[in-house]
Amino acid sequence: MTTELLELRDKIDEVDKSILSLITQRLALVAEVGEVKSKYGIPIYDPKREAEMLAKRRQEAENLGISPALIEDILRRLMRESYISENDKGFKKVYTGKGSIVIIGGNGQMGRLFTQLFTLSGYEVKTLGSKTMHQAAEVVADAAAVIVTVPINKTCEIIRQLPTLPKNCILTDFTSIKVKPLQAMLEKHPGPVVGLHPMFGPDVPNLAKQIIVYCEGREPEKYQWLIDQMRIWGANLCAINAKEHDKCMSFIQALRHFTSFSYGVNLQQEHVDLEKLIALSSPIYRLELMMVGRLFAQDPELYADIIMASDDNIELIKRYYQRFGQMVELIEQRDKAKFVENFNEVTKWFGSYAQRFIKESQVLLKFANDNRE
Repeated sequence: MTTELLELRDKIDEVDKSILSLITQRLALVAEVGEVKSKYGIPIYDPKREAEMLAKRRQEAENLGISPALIEDILRRLMRESYISENDKGFKKVYTGKGSIVIIGGNGQMGRLFTQLFTLSGYEVKTLGSKTMHQAAEVVADAAAVIVTVPINKTCEIIRQLPTLPKNCILTDFTSIKVKPLQAMLEKHPGPVVGLHPMFGPDVPNLAKQIIVYCEGREPEKYQWLIDQMRIWGANLCAINAKEHDKCMSFIQALRHFTSFSYGVNLQQEHVDLEKLIALSSPIYRLELMMVGRLFAQDPELYADIIMASDDNIELIKRYYQRFGQMVELIEQRDKAKFVENFNEVTKWFGSYAQRFIKESQVLLKFANDNRE
């Protein structure tokens, strides 16, 4: 190894130390920002501020002859770390009235996540589980909000078994279907009702940029504080009609989970060597394989409940099965012209989203490639 190379590497090491010092300073400033946000009830995620900052840094990088994509990658990674540190500072409590937050299913993973978030916001949180439901009447007597987060197949039953709730208590659920639970809540409780669906798993480090869907039930002015509280946590709240929600979830969850399940079963029954698949796969194929493997690392009953939650899900999957069979016949006949025709029809249907998805996936692929062992 030449002396010249050693000297250059030493200089790089010194620059790296300077970078570490700057990152330390940035994170310290972010901690102060978190305290100010907590004090004034400002959401930890500000999409406008983030977009403007990234645009400025990209332009500045370009002016210096540095790749804008490189600077954006670095800043996005720093921001993810920043959201985590802000999450530790606590949050402003939106609700100014009296009463506790009661989470039914609070010992489950999602229940524990929201117990932590409400506690960090200064609420008194009480939990109920299968072994303590006999205490429900006493526990909910002073409740400001009751949240039902239990398996799908038990949600409506649990809602119907609830004791009488305080007049202005919010009744809500975290179920991934909304029509039936929302109807059950409206029938059970004459006060404020809203259906919620967190579109993420309980393993998220924080709620920054996470989507929570909400479906109007009754008296939105009385459950607005709960929506506002979740926005302060950084969540993106998306309002939608319950029927439209369930229709979308049939595609987003039920059909996608079913296809991943079927693909995994096929891999297993074909006795595929996963090590070889991983070794030979480019980042895009590794990501696809990871998404399938991720499914099988989780609770099978949860996914069975999601897929089998409604007749509509099953009918959708049956239609998919029929179309899959049609595509099999097409390739059996080696009808390349028909294949191209179908391909182009779908490309036209996707429109500008096809190019948008290419750009978005490129970001994921770079990250996947950087983390390849």
